[in-house]
Amino acid sequence: MTSSPVNAQPPLALSQGLLNLLTTCPRKFQYTYFDELGLPIAPEQQASVTWGSQFHLLMQQRELGLPIDSLPAMETDFRESLEALIAVAPDLFMPDLSPTDPVTFRQSEHRRTVEFGGYLLTVIYDLLILRSEQGQIIDWKTYLQPCSRLVLAQDWQTRLYPYVLAETTTLAPSQISITYWFVRHRDRQSNCLQPQQLTFAYGDQQHEQVRQDLSYLTTQLSQWRSQQALPKVDLAKGICPRCPFAIRCQRSLSSMISAQSSDLPALAEIEEVAL
Repeated sequence: MTSSPVNAQPPLALSQGLLNLLTTCPRKFQYTYFDELGLPIAPEQQASVTWGSQFHLLMQQRELGLPIDSLPAMETDFRESLEALIAVAPDLFMPDLSPTDPVTFRQSEHRRTVEFGGYLLTVIYDLLILRSEQGQIIDWKTYLQPCSRLVLAQDWQTRLYPYVLAETTTLAPSQISITYWFVRHRDRQSNCLQPQQLTFAYGDQQHEQVRQDLSYLTTQLSQWRSQQALPKVDLAKGICPRCPFAIRCQRSLSSMISAQSSDLPALAEIEEVAL
């Protein structure tokens, strides 16, 4: 019987957010994950993050059957958002009455992990509802403007969450779906917003594509980890000037202009051309 080395490192855990980072720019992934570099958050963005965290807590408390009226989050804005969501999607909150395919599992903030290529793929479902022939993944989105369907379809959350569920249950990929609910009830001008949803079906073809994409990414990451620095994103994608690490990577607009200027020969070194 062999024992594991004392200094053996546990496998890295990869969430959908980290996979999005790795896909967008490996160097940004390095700064965020390996180097643990944080950046200050603008007050407006912090307020949005806080609102989202409190709403998720509110939904978790409600799902557990705990009283929510006393929660700090139950101010008018949260109450209106919850009431509007219940009005639009009552089936999410009513007792299960299906005689043919009853709910076998239902949990808020449910975590699942599966090993893949030496990494741990980790997901946390805002709400997971399982039946013998159906798996519903519900995700609360608390930012104001819903993403386009095309953008969300390419997001790793849309791909990873159903993948992990298919790998950890007996459900077929075609029996799984993920639904995003955009729940913010009022915009910055206090205009009323109705909850909106986007649902994505899953299937065997998507499952195999996700497996291939994960295999490629994890193989690349394993190779890159032996290097001093992970590669930077291609400049042609045009995302560097908007990145908070642009200056660190010397890819801010000012640094690139400065670099281009330094490549120019000195005026005295330019030969005069006879006219």
